[in-house]
Amino acid sequence: METVPDVRVARVYEQPETGGGARVLVDRIWPRGLSKEAAGLDEWCKDVAPSTELRHWYGHEPERFPEFTARYRAELADPGRAAALDHLAGLCGRGPVTLLTATKEAGLSHAAVLALVLTDTAA
Repeated sequence: METVPDVRVARVYEQPETGGGARVLVDRIWPRGLSKEAAGLDEWCKDVAPSTELRHWYGHEPERFPEFTARYRAELADPGRAAALDHLAGLCGRGPVTLLTATKEAGLSHAAVLALVLTDTAA
């Protein structure tokens, strides 16, 4: 039986969590007001981010999150995103990973959906 990866979600503006592992920014756009040094990233995986159209449609409206999740999961099958997702899964196989986003509500973001996808595929 395969172990479930340790995948966490956090805002990129927060201090790194002890034991959080690799810090991977999963936003398509670089976070405002944050230098690359201050971000403390191990990687920027922007190819796994949702399309601009989907991001704009969602607008971080909580009532749209279930539909956003379904649409984003469908987008993850696109070849470029699927390759980026496979890359993230590979990182998860090597140890803890913290998916970072600039979104104010990280739990209602694409990073939260990614965390679910990455932990579901291991089970």
